[in-house]
Amino acid sequence: MNIWVTRHGQTDLNKKRLMQGRTDMPLNETGIAQAKAARRAIGDIRFDAVYASHLDRAVTTASIIGNVPKEQVMIDDRIIETDFGKYEKAPYDRMGIAMSLYWALPEIFPAPKTVETIRSMTSRSAAFLKELESMSYENVLVVCHGGIIRALCGYLEDRRNGIHWRPKPKNCEIRVFESKEGNHTFLKKYESTI
Repeated sequence: MNIWVTRHGQTDLNKKRLMQGRTDMPLNETGIAQAKAARRAIGDIRFDAVYASHLDRAVTTASIIGNVPKEQVMIDDRIIETDFGKYEKAPYDRMGIAMSLYWALPEIFPAPKTVETIRSMTSRSAAFLKELESMSYENVLVVCHGGIIRALCGYLEDRRNGIHWRPKPKNCEIRVFESKEGNHTFLKKYESTI
């Protein structure tokens, strides 16, 4: 099975450099263009299944890149964005020291109160991927968010700490992994040209 993992396209909160966790913001015009560019970049690939969180920005991106109607996108809340708690919609450069240190180096600094932990992120993403790997898909698209994609990729890269934190995933950047008999191989990366 090839698992295509991507982050949603840009929203206005992304553009303003604000923490966007579970706030349900739609894609802006740039985000729609990024998703369309990503679809063009991958050519005529057909996905056996297209997954997304229930947030509109993920569902819309999944519909465009997956080339399916929104109604055919399979919703799974295990791939919803990280819960940023009281830091939701905070400017990146004014989150305070505890959140700034955690978000820069989660391997060292613990999640501040009200913020989802790395353990929670890796647990739910691993549960989702293990279930996905039990299916008989050839190509599957998973559209998620900038925080949780770090745990999904950590699992698919078999990282001991369960995360691939840096560099930050770009909007509509697609990472393709092969999953075969419990082993994972990174195959390719596509970046949006928008």
